[in-house]
Amino acid sequence: MIKLIVGKKGTGKTKVLVDMVAKAANTSNGNVVCIEKEPKLTFDIPSSVRLMETCKDGITGYGEFYGYITGVLSGNFDITDLFIDSTLKIGGRDYEAFGAFLEKLNKAIGSRDVNVVFTVSAEAEELPASVKAYIG
Repeated sequence: MIKLIVGKKGTGKTKVLVDMVAKAANTSNGNVVCIEKEPKLTFDIPSSVRLMETCKDGITGYGEFYGYITGVLSGNFDITDLFIDSTLKIGGRDYEAFGAFLEKLNKAIGSRDVNVVFTVSAEAEELPASVKAYIG
């Protein structure tokens, strides 16, 4: 299941994400992973959560980002929760490409029992229907 937390910069999306990460870390029977562009959340999330930064791997654009996420999920079938902060900083502000990325990722996840949550710094009204379908 894919879920988006949307809102303009400074509206508390990351705080909501951090709270969700902490809750998942306390309740999950598997592994919890958090992906961010640059190291900002190191002291905000529990140490049991695997924290990854895309800047270390030079990830840019939704094609590379898709490969990165599916690689993480394929490398560990025990991941129950995957949280991604600053999505548009990683993939770009092309909302149509973002929508195509979400649809492709949703198909790749398929029947796996994994929750994937993204923060998106944009107003819901700006986003195309292909993206709005994932707002939770």
